[in-house]
This record gives sequence, C-alpha cells and structure tokens, in this order.
Amino acid sequence: MSSILMYVLLILGFALLIKGADYFVEGASSLAKLLRIPSIIIGLTIVAMGTSLPEASVSITAALDGANELSLSNVVGSNIFNLLVVAGASALFRAMPIQKDVLRRDFPFSILATAVTLLISVCFPLMQGFRLTGDGAGVLNRPEGLILLILFGIYLFLMVRSALSSRKNSSDEETYDTYSPIRTAAYIILGIIAIIIGGNLVVDSASNIAASFGLSETLIGLTIVAVGTSLPELVTSIVAARKDQCDLAMGNVIGSNIFNLLLVLGASCALHPISVNYESIFDLIFLIVISIIVWLFAWSKHTISKKEGIPMLLIYLGYLAYIIVR
Repeated sequence: MSSILMYVLLILGFALLIKGADYFVEGASSLAKLLRIPSIIIGLTIVAMGTSLPEASVSITAALDGANELSLSNVVGSNIFNLLVVAGASALFRAMPIQKDVLRRDFPFSILATAVTLLISVCFPLMQGFRLTGDGAGVLNRPEGLILLILFGIYLFLMVRSALSSRKNSSDEETYDTYSPIRTAAYIILGIIAIIIGGNLVVDSASNIAASFGLSETLIGLTIVAVGTSLPELVTSIVAARKDQCDLAMGNVIGSNIFNLLLVLGASCALHPISVNYESIFDLIFLIVISIIVWLFAWSKHTISKKEGIPMLLIYLGYLAYIIVR
C-alpha cells in the first residue's frame, strides 16, 4: 500500500467517524423522544452497544482464534480509555451534568462489574489449582463467562424497568420535536455503519503508517489498536456533548464499560478460555481506582467539568507512558 493511499484512508476514516457519530447522535436523540424515555437510558443501552461493536469484534474474534489474552486486555484497556479520555475530553467541550440515577445505579454497577471481573480473575484460578506465579495468573472459563452474562442480564432488566417507568410517568400531552421512525432508524443504522467502517480504516491505516516508521507491533497494539477500538465512543460522546446531549455522552461512556466487561468479555469466556496475566490484574485494579475517583468527581457537584476533565486526561497520559515501558 502506497504511503499516499494510507494517509488518504486515514483522513477518510476520520471523516466517516465524525459524520457517522453526527448521524448516530441525531438518531439516538430522536429515538429517545419517540419512545418517550430519557436520553440517558438510550445512551446507556443503544448508543453504548453501538459504539462498543469494535471491542466486541476484536475480543470475540481473538477468542475464536485462540489469541485469548487479547480479549481481556482489549476490554480493560478500552474501558480505561473510555472513562479517562472519552469522558475527560467531552468535559472540555461542555460541563457534563450527571443525573442522580446514574450516580446511584449505573456508575456503582460499572464499578461492581469491574470488581467481579477482578474477583473471578484472581479467586477462580486459585480455586482451579492455578498458582499466581510466573507469566500467567490463571484462566477464565465458561462458568466465569456465564457469571458475567447473568450480571449483564440483570443490568438490562434494570434498564428496561427504568425505561417503562419513565414512559409511564411522562405526560401523554407532551409534544416532541423529532424525526419520523423510518428516518430515525436510518440515521442510527447508517451512523453505526459509518462509525465501524471509519474506525477500521483509522486503525488499519494508522497501524500501517506507524509500521512504516519502524515502530514495533507491540507498541502499535498497545496504543493505536487499543485507542482505535474506542474511537467510536470518543467521537460520539464529543459530538453529543457539543450538541448539548450530555446524557447521551455520559451514558455512552458508562454503558460501554458495562457492555464491554459483562457481555463482550462474558461471551469471549464462554467461547474460549481466556488467559489472565499479572498485567491484566493490575489494569483491573487501576480501572477500579480511577472509576471510584471519577465517581467522586461526579458526586461533588453532580457534574464533570473542565476542572475534572484535565486531570483525567493527564492520568491517562501517565498510564499510557507506563504501559509503553512496562
């Protein structure tokens, strides 16, 4: 592939990401109004699942191909990026108000999901006879995957119940300025397609460009590929924040993290055993710590603003430097 073509594909990928996110946010916002449910629930479910498709594709494909250690590192790395960079960068564009339900239900649930993943990554291997020595700490098998999938089912139940309650309490006489159902569906579907294609183009072309400069495959995998699978969340949340759809932006971050840990990782474990190493355990602990920190940021004034967004981005830069040298 010529160098000029690589740069053209990179620019095209970013253009598709941005335009796809624009359509996706418009469609998701319209869907929330059509269904008469809060935007935050759409963000926590449909938007989160749509933008997490790259992580699902990478992790499940890796599990099927037997590259099972990639499944856990991809999910955890993407969640760290979502929490620190996606939420932090969105806060630079607009202060992000956090609803009480998110602080009391969704944020704690994401921390719980991470803690459960850490618990089964450490305790279950010990129960299975694995010793926490050497390069590997153990293996996650189908039973552990089923635990994560059951937790995801519980979370979906809570979301459906909350959506039904919101519809019941909404006023039937309230009018909604929105698109038709067909146009809404078209915006969502076309937006997701453009996001997926654009994300793949950016990751592939950026990897080729980095390789042409002599960067190692390991460094490319830890940086470009890990960040690339989270580009849909980043672009979608920033576009949502700029459109004053902060509920969609924050719901996308928290919902994507829950989706990645419980459904993507759970499905990957169910398909093929996943190796757990010490680096993954450290990353899970780090994810729990920063989740609690960001949760406390949000609790202080029920808002994540530029004052919190800048430290979150700096923390990620420090983490990025660490994973490059470790």
